[in-house]
Amino acid sequence: MTDQWITFSKFGDAELVRLSGEIDMANSGEIGRAIVNRIRESGKVLIDLTTVSFLDSAGVRLLDALIGDLAAQGKRARLVVGERGPARMTLQLCAFREDVLETDLDRAAAELGR
Repeated sequence: MTDQWITFSKFGDAELVRLSGEIDMANSGEIGRAIVNRIRESGKVLIDLTTVSFLDSAGVRLLDALIGDLAAQGKRARLVVGERGPARMTLQLCAFREDVLETDLDRAAAELGR
């Protein structure tokens, strides 16, 4: 049951995926499956990580795979990481793609609209 880590809604014309809590080896597979099942038909995806309290390497791999798969399908995506916090710090330490990271939802949505 992924309700404790993930919620789905719309933000403009994009699918909004909000992750929260700890994203790690114990739950990243389940979270990934839930996201893939939900965003199949979406052309634009925003993944909000601002309330993630912990992100390990399994979570980073999940995000990398999601971003890569969406790009391969011609879909646009952005990760909302805030200006600071655990998710932003972990992704920066892992040298994650800066071109998909945004500080807030409005900026992320604007980038997807371009």
